[in-house]
Amino acid sequence: MALINTNIDSGIENGHLLVSFSDAITGDNLDYLKQIRIELVQKMGQHALVAAAAVAGNFSKNDRIANALGIPVEPMMIKATKEVRTELKLDSFRSAINTFTHFSND
Repeated sequence: MALINTNIDSGIENGHLLVSFSDAITGDNLDYLKQIRIELVQKMGQHALVAAAAVAGNFSKNDRIANALGIPVEPMMIKATKEVRTELKLDSFRSAINTFTHFSND
């Protein structure tokens, strides 16, 4: 499942590879991830791959910290993400209670 439109021009040199990498690390296709990692290293170098992975890991870390602290998702985001949360079954995660204790899922 592609969560990101990899065809949009970001205006950054090799930006499509970085966007594709973002898409690949959120997906479940390991062959695609391997392919994108190889392309990223070939076009931008190994340091770019490491930097891109570090940025992605930092975003994940921030979400985990927010969940651990019990910070709820804002009502505007609850509405905007309802479809994707349903599709990915995110509301079944234990940390979802942090949001739904304070706000309705409607």
